[in-house]
Amino acid sequence: MVKLNRIYTKTGDDGTTGLVRGPRRAKFDLRVEAYGTVDEANATIGLARVHTGSMPKIDMILGRIQNDLFDVGSDLATPGADAPDAEYPSLRIRPVQTEFLEKQIDHFNADLEPLKSFILPGGTPLSASLHLARTVTRRAERITAELASLESDTSAEAIRYLNRLSDLLFVLSRVANNNGAKDVLWVPGNYGDVKKGG
Repeated sequence: MVKLNRIYTKTGDDGTTGLVRGPRRAKFDLRVEAYGTVDEANATIGLARVHTGSMPKIDMILGRIQNDLFDVGSDLATPGADAPDAEYPSLRIRPVQTEFLEKQIDHFNADLEPLKSFILPGGTPLSASLHLARTVTRRAERITAELASLESDTSAEAIRYLNRLSDLLFVLSRVANNNGAKDVLWVPGNYGDVKKGG
């Protein structure tokens, strides 16, 4: 387990930060951006959990996801392979964690009506919060995919996990909207309420 005795170290005052291994990187480095955005996604899920009082199963799932996202962040913060004589392997996101997301998607999606339009983020507070978490997760996925195109040692499983997570958050947002009954549907070209010259 991690033990933190000090909150500030002053080592980042020069605009760099330390990864789990390797040389220090600029705080705007793409790898730092990737795991920083994963942290942001985690925070938005924490915010969504404020609204899960009547849905303890969803809260439990989101709690597990928050822990898994720390694994994703650690994976992204650890470039390169372990040394052959390493005492402990680096923490990596594993396929079984992605498979957990897939099982939840299949389970919850089975009771939802098929979509007939795109959905606008909204409805219940939990649904709107899950949509926010979904969009931040998509951004984390895009940044991680870009990182992988530049640094081949980037975890492919991290990209898969983030991809599935955004899908699950979408499904859960519909569950939180009374299984889709309270979904706010997109109406394309809806200008009926716009006054001329408005």
